[in-house]
Amino acid sequence: MKKTVILLFLCATLVVFALPCVAFAETPLACQSKCALLLAEDGTIIYEKNAHDKRPIASMTKIMTLCCIYDAIESQKLSLSDQVTVSSNASSMGGSQVFLDANTTHKVEDLIKSIIICSANDSCVAMAEHLCGSVEVFVSQMNQKAKQLGMTNTHFSNCTGLPAVDAYSTAYDVALMTKELSRHKHYFECAKIWMEDYVHPSGRITGMTNTNKLVRFYNGCLGGKTGYTCEAQHCLSAIAKRGDTLFYSVVMASPDSKTRFSEVSNMFNFGFANYESKMFVDVGEVVQHETLSNGKTALEIGVEKPLFAFGKRGSLDCRVEYELDENLKAPILQGQKVGVARLITQDKILEVNLIAKCNVDAKGILDYVLDFVDNW
Repeated sequence: MKKTVILLFLCATLVVFALPCVAFAETPLACQSKCALLLAEDGTIIYEKNAHDKRPIASMTKIMTLCCIYDAIESQKLSLSDQVTVSSNASSMGGSQVFLDANTTHKVEDLIKSIIICSANDSCVAMAEHLCGSVEVFVSQMNQKAKQLGMTNTHFSNCTGLPAVDAYSTAYDVALMTKELSRHKHYFECAKIWMEDYVHPSGRITGMTNTNKLVRFYNGCLGGKTGYTCEAQHCLSAIAKRGDTLFYSVVMASPDSKTRFSEVSNMFNFGFANYESKMFVDVGEVVQHETLSNGKTALEIGVEKPLFAFGKRGSLDCRVEYELDENLKAPILQGQKVGVARLITQDKILEVNLIAKCNVDAKGILDYVLDFVDNW
């Protein structure tokens, strides 16, 4: 009887210790951070933890600040070479800064760099005032932009991320604005810088070190934005790419800085190990040449947007089909839609427009005469 009791006790003990292993196998990713998200480039959510919970996001707010600045550049309201005069309000910002002096002028590109590399609050305010006349108007634009991007659980109260009662976002919304920021090539030129000196008009130098350690220590990290306040705790949104595969990873309310970097790295590792993207047709490629009956030259055809598939590694089985519009005739203008390209996967069809990559003029009477002579 005694032996039976001991045996039952040992069996029960083995079951208890075995259970956590089974749970871990079912959930390969586990985060101490209160909120986390791993998002693929096509919008597929690979992992999430409280991804729609509203929380303060500290300096990750600057992702939207940069989006609005780049929008102004894209619309030609602003250029990288423009000069910005720093107000006393901007120069007095606390927290992380590049120590701008009041009434000095600085190039837009330099201020953008300082925001991206060292999270400079003073540069954010200087840019906001330069673009909109006041921080309040600029913040209104930030909130409008958030709505346009579908960030339904976000509200900004300033352009820096300094503590504010009614400022909040979610891991999912942060990923959306990070994805929007990644449209701008100039951002990546700055985001990869590890250390650089900021040279003030007086010749004074402020050393800048990138707050996102992953750009130096994680293979494939293209950029990102850190954040920290007592309320928000440690936050990070980052972008990483290997080959054609790109992920966005966000953690919020990590217990310490080391944890936020390790958990984002772990999510990236899981994504790259288990999933992949394959580019089938990229923008810039000529996918087809078409001779039009009334065209002086052949029509070069490309795609309006990249055509790529995302799925579990080793499981992508796709084919591409092209369908030109019926009765295509010259003249045709560069950029004009001329058909559709379809990427057909096992479970869905992805479609993008085919566009003309060159102008094609219509033949005149002389052209037809010359054609007749050539074929005589």
